[in-house]
Amino acid sequence: MVVEIDSKSGFCFGVVNAIKVAESELTLSDELYCLGDIVHNDEEVARIKTLGLKTISHSQLEEHKGKKVLIRAHGEPPETYRKAQELGIKIVDASCPVVLRLQTKVQEGSKRMNEIGGLVVIFGKNNHAEVIGLMGQANGNAILVSKIEDIEKIDFSKPIELFSQTTQSPEEYERIAGEIKLRMQKALNTESVNFKKYNSICGQVANRKRELVTFAQNNDIILFVSGLNSSNGKMLYEVCKNINSHSYFITNAFDLQPEWFNTNSKVGVCGATSTPKWLMDEVAKRAMDIGVELSKKQNG
Repeated sequence: MVVEIDSKSGFCFGVVNAIKVAESELTLSDELYCLGDIVHNDEEVARIKTLGLKTISHSQLEEHKGKKVLIRAHGEPPETYRKAQELGIKIVDASCPVVLRLQTKVQEGSKRMNEIGGLVVIFGKNNHAEVIGLMGQANGNAILVSKIEDIEKIDFSKPIELFSQTTQSPEEYERIAGEIKLRMQKALNTESVNFKKYNSICGQVANRKRELVTFAQNNDIILFVSGLNSSNGKMLYEVCKNINSHSYFITNAFDLQPEWFNTNSKVGVCGATSTPKWLMDEVAKRAMDIGVELSKKQNG
């Protein structure tokens, strides 16, 4: 059995940066709090917890007056910064630069649309941390679209600026954008409509999808490693599953089942942009161990 780890899988730049910031802070102090899980992967959260990072919720901010609080890569709405300042909390900002640029664009778009009676529409996952931050840039006045059916809530007679959460599917974003523009043209009975779509999906995420198609084609079995609460992971796993029916979504090495494999299997291990490399290494090692066990039984 041959086992290969996808060299392009694993943490995106934003997550790498957030973890480096947290680890650096924890070398200076044994007290650091993170507003929400630092990454959508329970295994990595547990590892960093052993270094001293404690996870808190927004409702617990008032209990941490004067403390040091990390803002993770997903970013936060303006209200979080205002509340932290009032409470004397020292913010350690590890927001992803890609997310910060998008927040600025949404804020500027909201101002433009408010001036002309238009709408800001955001394609993203409801209650996702990044989306909450983006909605906050529009003072809560943006319309959230999580699937194409949600566009029914839009007034197509108004000017529209469309943005996407950075980790959404590029293809679905294009489909939604095309349908919104078509509905506007029908509503206004003209080809020329005041509609603008921003390319706000992270390049690393967009490229990962194309790269995984090839990876899934080149292996007999795909072990996709991801946290259960990673929307990026769920989307990228579906890419693998659509290409290779022998794709399995796992959270750690203990999830592997011997019946998935045979001694001639070519196994590919890959993961989400929130999956640590060390976890994929553990999965690959367990897969190789299973291969050795199967060979012993076969030659037994």
